[in-house]
Amino acid sequence: MAKLPVITAMGGVNAAGRTSGHHSYRRMIFDSLSQSQAQLTAQSLAALTNRLKQDNNQWLGLGEPVNLEEFIAQQRSPLLEATLIRKLEHNLFDPAQLPINQRTRVQSAFDNPLQIKLRTKDLPSPLPSGWDVQPGNDEKHVNVTLTDHLEVLLPTTRAADVNSAYQLPSGFDPAALYASRNHPRGLQLTVFAASDAINSLGIDWDAIRQYIAPDQISVYAGSGMGQLDYNGYGGMLQARLLGKKVTSKQLPLGYAEMPADFVNAYLLGNLGTTGTNIAACATFLYNLRQGIRDIQAGTHRLVIVGNSEAPLMPEVFEGFSTMGALADDNSLRKIDGLSADELPDFRRACRPFGYNAGFTLAESAQFLVLMDDELALELGANILGAVNDVFINADGFKKSIASPGLGNYLSVAKAASATRNIIGDKGLRERSYVQAHGTGTLQNRQTESHILNHIAQTFGIESWPVTAVKAYVGHSLATSAGDQMVSTLGFWADGILPGITTIDGIADDVYDSHLDFLLQHRQMSSTDIDATIINSKGFGGNNASASILAPHLTLAMLEKRHGKDALKKYQAVNESVREQSAEYDAAMCAGHNRTIYHFDNNVLGSEAIEMTDKRITIKNIKPEVSLNVKNLYEDMCD
Repeated sequence: MAKLPVITAMGGVNAAGRTSGHHSYRRMIFDSLSQSQAQLTAQSLAALTNRLKQDNNQWLGLGEPVNLEEFIAQQRSPLLEATLIRKLEHNLFDPAQLPINQRTRVQSAFDNPLQIKLRTKDLPSPLPSGWDVQPGNDEKHVNVTLTDHLEVLLPTTRAADVNSAYQLPSGFDPAALYASRNHPRGLQLTVFAASDAINSLGIDWDAIRQYIAPDQISVYAGSGMGQLDYNGYGGMLQARLLGKKVTSKQLPLGYAEMPADFVNAYLLGNLGTTGTNIAACATFLYNLRQGIRDIQAGTHRLVIVGNSEAPLMPEVFEGFSTMGALADDNSLRKIDGLSADELPDFRRACRPFGYNAGFTLAESAQFLVLMDDELALELGANILGAVNDVFINADGFKKSIASPGLGNYLSVAKAASATRNIIGDKGLRERSYVQAHGTGTLQNRQTESHILNHIAQTFGIESWPVTAVKAYVGHSLATSAGDQMVSTLGFWADGILPGITTIDGIADDVYDSHLDFLLQHRQMSSTDIDATIINSKGFGGNNASASILAPHLTLAMLEKRHGKDALKKYQAVNESVREQSAEYDAAMCAGHNRTIYHFDNNVLGSEAIEMTDKRITIKNIKPEVSLNVKNLYEDMCD
């Protein structure tokens, strides 16, 4: 039987806050929280955004001694306003003054040739045609006579068409949490998010390394678009055009798989399998599939899966706007019947399955730690849920590369069937729900609703609950299914399904005869839902759907496989793990940074290994790497 991939930790950050401890999920359902939960969620945001810190048992709010409860009460409204979707802030760029270069032709206004004065060191080489260069009044300058026109780029600015985005909470600066050394923003988010996941495990990583062989760990993480800001590919491509120099870091740090490389090299010291899949907006689930296949096959015992995307740059906004994919200001005004001088409702820019204008860009990084079921029990790891399976299908022949096709019908149907295998027909009909891709575009609301509705009808589901968390955290492209996963695991902690509260109702062209789109939060017992289907769609025909199992169901499955005595032993070991996880969360809520970053630390060379034809031993790591590789084609060999 295949090993069960158990979710033992999660970490990250998005527009709703820090992932571990379910804080970002609770920000989405903040109005439905108990008073104590709301207090702790606001405290987490205050600590994350550098407003709050505990120092020697003294709480400091904005640098001054404060009473904790009074300070959180005063700061609650500003903290909530500084999260989720909002008007673009100037910490990344000023949307009212986007720098551009206006191409123009300069000619003399008179019959005489155009003459200009240049510094000698600014002369282009080779000289353009029609340039006559003569010495100037000093050695540092020359006089240039132009017999033809001059093509020039004039620096100017323009206002952005889109002024809303799901930015990280105002005041959160991942670069300040470790020696970031001009890392692209996506890699800064990677370091924080992966650290959050590893710390929230409640198990020391060095202890794990001494428990399982190095080649039984894998890391699959990346970014769909690579690192596009100036410290990555963006700077490499722009530098010469801007009269600057390309740095030695811009190209290597721009690679799409660099988040996995950073986790391996600077957080874990991982020697196991590594890489990333790239599948546009379905990338997270593609990586998740890669990870669970390792565990199911028994080749790996622990897998870290994640994505980091930091696309809030003028060039990316313009690219998606030109495609007609983003909800721009004028389109929002048109939907709400506003005049040209009225501000659109930026807080409701993303409207999945309602009357909408396009999706809203977001930045996010999300990571999961998965273990095989036996390892999770042995280590006493927290069990947040399990991954039943992930299904991926392409769209077939296409006319437009960006338009949807048939692949998502296949992936959702397979995920529904796989879910039914575990919880039965009645369970699928009555004890499951869907985390929809739900981008907020006209095309998505029509096509995805038809897919979900058709499959619900086919499987005999009368009213399948559907939610879409992009209404809260936006579209983070490659990481978007990670944001959906965070919400899924959060529900099983608190029992509240987030409603699609940015819409007033379902659009007339949405298919909903067998669907129940949640327009308000729905509170129930977390054990009322046994499984969730997470759906994800990406440009180019990348479709992925995952079947995720509830923690209470996961524990029941583990008891059936390993027995009651094994579960009792697990629960005893898990007590200390839970305590360590809670201690980490409390430290983060007190403003104590735990970001992991080991630069030039314990770097091993060839002297650190001993090798025979049967095994490899690595210095300071107890488990050996076996070279007894199974022959998969034994029946074909002599």
